Amino acid sequence: MFRILFNAPEIPGNSGNAIRLAAITGAELHLVKPLGFNFEDANLRRAGLDYHDLAVVTVHENLDAAFEALGEGRVFAFTSEGNTMYTDVAYDASDILMFGKESVGLSAEDKAHQRVTDLVRLPMLPGRRSLNLANTASVVAYEAWRQHGFAGA
Repeated sequence: MFRILFNAPEIPGNSGNAIRLAAITGAELHLVKPLGFNFEDANLRRAGLDYHDLAVVTVHENLDAAFEALGEGRVFAFTSEGNTMYTDVAYDASDILMFGKESVGLSAEDKAHQRVTDLVRLPMLPGRRSLNLANTASVVAYEAWRQHGFAGA
């Protein structure tokens, strides 16, 4: 199933919501340090509700360690600077859906990483900076899952 990767997430509620998303869709969630919270954070636990035990969540020391552990698979980096629309990607079950930190998104270095297959964006009205991290991951994960006939549902 798809792999969702949050690179240096800062807000516990977003990662908690992503834990819930992973549990509900069967996706894996990969978190890359530094994390702006710990797993005892009440906001993380509250957002994830009782789904923590139902989700596959892995924490990695850095982005290269995450890519090594994830192995093969295309990496789609989601950024407002992407040229490809998220609905124009034909997702494979082995794809890695990479998102950056809430405050600044993905760094230029992360977007240029040799593993990145494409920079992808979600449409927004002009003058808007970004959509919430967990909401963005949900939109993309459900599109990828939809393309696979909501396998397992």
